Amino acid sequence: MSKLSAVEKIKTSSDGLRGTIKESLKDEITGAIRDDDQAVIKFHGMYMQDDRDRRAERAEKKLENLYSYMIRLRLPGGLIPAEKWVALNEVANEHSTGVIKITTRQTVQLHGILKSHVKPTIQSFNESKLDSIATCGDINRNVTCASHPKQSPVHAEVFAYADKISELLMPKTKAYFEIWLDDEKIVDKKEEEDPLYQDRYLPRKFKIGIAIPPNNDSDVFTNDLGLIAIIENNKLLGFNIAVGGGLSTTHGNPDTYARLATVIGFANTDNVLKAVYEVLTVQRDFGNRSDRKLARLKYTVDRMGVENFKAELEKRCGFNLDEAKPFTFTTRADLYGWHKGENGLWYYTVFVENGRVLDDEQVALKTALLEVAKTNKCNFLFTATQNIIVADVKEEDKATIHALLEAFKITDHTEKASMIRKNAIACVALPTCPLALAEAQRYMPTLLSKIEPLLSRYGLADEDIVIRMTGCPNGCGRSYASEIGFVGTAPGNYNLHIGGDNQGQRLNKIYKESLDEKAILATLDGLFAVFKNERIKGEKFGDFVMRRQLV
Repeated sequence: MSKLSAVEKIKTSSDGLRGTIKESLKDEITGAIRDDDQAVIKFHGMYMQDDRDRRAERAEKKLENLYSYMIRLRLPGGLIPAEKWVALNEVANEHSTGVIKITTRQTVQLHGILKSHVKPTIQSFNESKLDSIATCGDINRNVTCASHPKQSPVHAEVFAYADKISELLMPKTKAYFEIWLDDEKIVDKKEEEDPLYQDRYLPRKFKIGIAIPPNNDSDVFTNDLGLIAIIENNKLLGFNIAVGGGLSTTHGNPDTYARLATVIGFANTDNVLKAVYEVLTVQRDFGNRSDRKLARLKYTVDRMGVENFKAELEKRCGFNLDEAKPFTFTTRADLYGWHKGENGLWYYTVFVENGRVLDDEQVALKTALLEVAKTNKCNFLFTATQNIIVADVKEEDKATIHALLEAFKITDHTEKASMIRKNAIACVALPTCPLALAEAQRYMPTLLSKIEPLLSRYGLADEDIVIRMTGCPNGCGRSYASEIGFVGTAPGNYNLHIGGDNQGQRLNKIYKESLDEKAILATLDGLFAVFKNERIKGEKFGDFVMRRQLV
């Protein structure tokens, strides 16, 4: 048996994810927590971080790093009622930087929470029936789903699976409730026996996404496990199952790679939850627990081989998967503006650049959404492109909501955003992410402002090119699954990847390495010129790149 990684030992000795978190919280000398607890708290939905912008200043004053915590909510499918948004707004103002960050996994996270505020933050969330259980760590994370009800008459039925799966794959330990909500400690450990996670949990994080063709808005193939809804005559038959997606890599390590999930078969609605469950048990038992860089399901699938993985899954399920059903993705986009759902309710998708909900000199987005929420005439849905949908608006309430969106210039903000800006994603990166090598969300808007004139020069301003940026090779901004991807290598420098497809079914490839802004713009200028002159009518940028064999 291979030697276990340090994190594996921390998990098994953590007393059901309790660790020494309580003791760490009581230590007022430092803003940090103990080393082992930094791994354990991830399972409670948080990361310890520090403000990297202030490291040098604090070191000069002989102060420790300015440690704080990021807390991420569990919101299957990205649904949050209006009254909970109001509560979230209050918590953000009282305990964090005030910015509400919509993630690429359809949930929200708050940054800059000091150690003394972590427990009050979670308790405030609990009062509003919100939690952060299992949103980080080596466990199933927030389940994503096709966001817009206009996509299908059975959207609600498909959407319900996000919550079903989230509940099915929840850990059994009560540590979260004991530590943060002061519940009594479990005496009889049999109450916490966990047949899925045992005391080992998974070898690495696990992500599940659900898509409804023909729109791949959830980027389903980038997940460890993807479910593609198969609908005939407005009836949900079940799901095609895809396994082995994941985008994280490591610079200079050829053993690591991005991979899109492989479709291995179809499970009907009676069998799909069992199949989902057993995919996790296969990964639990066969995943790499010695090298965390090679621990995601994609490496397990490739090491076992797709057919062997499928055979092991079917053995555990007690039934065989059917042959995959045909499906087609034609787009991967949010539906901006007002659209009426198949359920007769109205939905307005608001453009939120890089998922940052705040008031700035351009638009008072945070205040606007709070006022909309206070009407209690809607819910909110988050998209996998980090936008927010004002959802479930009745016909008689639409005018009221629209008036607020107009008064705060949200409609203007959304309508005037360029096509590439609406398609763009950037990860958090600096200053809080400890892995970031370069900027992402703070720099992407500036870079796009310089790319937009290039597109206009060649008459390409209306092209829906998918551009994404990550501050490191871990892929949180899904830069490898884009037509143009930027991957940070050092401050101000990025690898340029091109050639992914518009629908999210093909990864891009590296084109040039470690470019600064000047080189990026010069390179894109040349690419856009060739694209303009040599494309086939209607051809997407990524498809053009591959047809011309530019990478």
